[in-house]
Amino acid sequence: MAVGKNKRLSKGKKGLKKRATDPFTRKDWYNLKAPSTFAIRNVGKTLVNRTSGIKNANDALKGRIFETSLADLQKDEDHSFVKVKLRVDEVQGKDCLSNFLGLDFTSDKIRSLVRKWQTLIEASTTVRTSDDYVLRLFCISFTQRRPNQIRKTTYAASSQVRAIRQKMVAIMQREASSMSLAQLVQKLIPNVIGREIEKTCQGIYPLQNTSVRKVKLLKAPKFDLGAILALHGDSTGGDNTGEAIGREFKEQVLESV
Repeated sequence: MAVGKNKRLSKGKKGLKKRATDPFTRKDWYNLKAPSTFAIRNVGKTLVNRTSGIKNANDALKGRIFETSLADLQKDEDHSFVKVKLRVDEVQGKDCLSNFLGLDFTSDKIRSLVRKWQTLIEASTTVRTSDDYVLRLFCISFTQRRPNQIRKTTYAASSQVRAIRQKMVAIMQREASSMSLAQLVQKLIPNVIGREIEKTCQGIYPLQNTSVRKVKLLKAPKFDLGAILALHGDSTGGDNTGEAIGREFKEQVLESV
């Protein structure tokens, strides 16, 4: 057989195994830090390849999105059906400083609220906070039986639904536009806006299980390092802060030189 016909004859041995190396030897662990808005700051850990050449570990970490339960952030099982999304905006030492990205209810919670013989009312609006974050809020509510009601159903008329929806949008815009993102999150955790909607709409039709079920961050302002550090307070330094150098150490260095 001619050498040119068989490509295997003209080349070296194929299938030589490379030395197997553990990929985890090239990685480092980083701590995930939640904003000071939440009670628990240490959310978890994440892996990233070490800085080598033109690839920087900090660039790989920035922009990462992780999801956790509000029950873990607040140490309260009553919030176990709320999922919170956080995004890494800055890396300080071994700490990844995150900011609020969104909020959502679990699907099983929403399904447990939907029942027969009542009206489901939903409303959504786009708001801009005082620190220029653009958010979209989704509100959900259900009609409630009146005291001493005999009728089986609690259906609201279409005109009542429109009036309630207008009230929902007005309250969400009023509350969100008058405060910063951190202050809005503090109001969303105990469902202050939902109770305000129920109280306002009591004259139109009694409501129950009213809450802001979803929050989406549409647009964030220009990155500001000072704002991120202020959001996380003074507890981000951890063990990475340096110690003051004594006078004796300076003298020893000078003598050795």
